[in-house]
Amino acid sequence: MNRRLGTSTSHGRDDPKRLAWWGALVAALIALQYASRYGSSGSGPSEPLYRWSFLGASIAQELFFLVVILAIGGFRLRLFALRPPRSLREAAGLALVVFVAVNVFETVYLTLVQPGNEQGLTPSHWEPQHAAAYVANGIVICTLVPLVEELTFRGLGFSLLEPFGRWAAIVVTGVLFGLSHGLLLELPIIAAFGCLLGWLRARTGSVYPGMVLHAAFNLFALIAAVTIGG
Repeated sequence: MNRRLGTSTSHGRDDPKRLAWWGALVAALIALQYASRYGSSGSGPSEPLYRWSFLGASIAQELFFLVVILAIGGFRLRLFALRPPRSLREAAGLALVVFVAVNVFETVYLTLVQPGNEQGLTPSHWEPQHAAAYVANGIVICTLVPLVEELTFRGLGFSLLEPFGRWAAIVVTGVLFGLSHGLLLELPIIAAFGCLLGWLRARTGSVYPGMVLHAAFNLFALIAAVTIGG
């Protein structure tokens, strides 16, 4: 009866196998990111957010990873924490704390290290003639990208690692999230953000607050790049 109603815990026998597949996927993503960034001699397109071709490639890539990560999780909503947070008011307050904390840490870190635009994603200056492509790419970066990344790390990854301890799940998914961006100098910023998102996931019991915060963080960066930075 429990198995038919979906309340049986027998699916836990599959979790080590799911964890292995998830780890392999994340390891492959990290390897590809670093190989593409440092294996080539800077041959990537300049100002990618001004290019329509980048938009198509981004959508295809994110949809591919979305399907793969959902398949690894067996399309079980429980494993992805796709449920409302325990308290909307608490979730909003905690998200605000995380947003302020990561921006303070980033500001202090950038004054000390000054990595520049290591990721090479945001443009160095505003080009009005490419505004449409920039907005379209920005929509993907603020919607599809946070969705896929949060389901991958704070969703499935967190659920599979939580049996080893909540803080282990927070730290491991946070560090792997940072590494998955293929950066060196900016790695501490992204890893810290990932850990804070994991903490938010643990406190709220839901992946949704992290998705919203992740989207807001990306939006803030995109706007700042062509206003403050541009």
